[in-house]
Amino acid sequence: MRAVEIGQFGGPEVLRLVTRPAPVPAAGELLVRVSASGVNRPDVVQRKGHYPAPPGASDLPGLEVAGTVVGGDPAELAAAGFKLGDRVCALVAGGGYAELCVAPIAQALPAPAALSDVEAAALPETFFTVWQNVFEIARLQPGETLLVQGGSSGIGVTAILLAKALGSQVIVTAGSDDKCAACVALGADHAINYRTQDFVEEAKRLTGGRGVNVVLDMVAGDYVGRELQCLADDGRLAIIAVQGGTKSAIDAGLVLRKRLQITGSTLRARTVAYKAQLAQALRDKVWPLIEAGRVKPVIHKVFDAAQAAEAHALMESSTHVGKIVLTW
Repeated sequence: MRAVEIGQFGGPEVLRLVTRPAPVPAAGELLVRVSASGVNRPDVVQRKGHYPAPPGASDLPGLEVAGTVVGGDPAELAAAGFKLGDRVCALVAGGGYAELCVAPIAQALPAPAALSDVEAAALPETFFTVWQNVFEIARLQPGETLLVQGGSSGIGVTAILLAKALGSQVIVTAGSDDKCAACVALGADHAINYRTQDFVEEAKRLTGGRGVNVVLDMVAGDYVGRELQCLADDGRLAIIAVQGGTKSAIDAGLVLRKRLQITGSTLRARTVAYKAQLAQALRDKVWPLIEAGRVKPVIHKVFDAAQAAEAHALMESSTHVGKIVLTW
């Protein structure tokens, strides 16, 4: 099979198209002939040498794929409602940048009939992540307000779509007026240009001084202390990445007085059983919204797999709105 591997740690140019032996599905796994592979920020971090694959996972980058089931035990597939030839999308711990990819059956979902394979490949990583952190850990409720840092990213766009579809208000931050406008066009109630506005003051102003109920944070660093300031009583801060650094100074008294909660989570190294629970929740609560046309992934640009370096360069430029996808 063709695959994109990390030749050595470094810039986008270290990605190279190679030929590798096809993987063989083990018990509990299916084999996907990949049509499209999602590109995500963790792929960039792995390419730089800071996010190794978990033990037992492929060293190839790529955390989400869509395509056709071409292998796996027929009885195991049938027990999960799949068969050879089905269109699926799947969350994987590595190996997604390839023409063939194995995935735990429990982490596969039917590719929504209304979506292309490119669109389906844009679902697993961001939808699993947003569902886990915003709805299960931070417990965002209908009528509450969510603040999303980086609203134009793949994660940010997914958070906008899901939160709005499930009845919450959404405020986002973005780094330009054009990105802010794009987020509002996608359904965000308000967008804050963090380069020209203070998101703490704006979040308070937009909520009548109450503050937001949940913050989804991909920045961390000195953002954490500021985010606590714009949370409402009983507010929840969910940290999912540390693009702004790992050190934060916070007002612990504020945490006590307002009964705030700070959570952190990564998904890649979690167990298959845990990810299976997320997959089932998505299938039950989100897939019907996709099939009904109420939620649709936003694709910024599609690259041929041989152009993976260009896809990574675009990801690092942070000029995209929505998802970047490779096709095979």
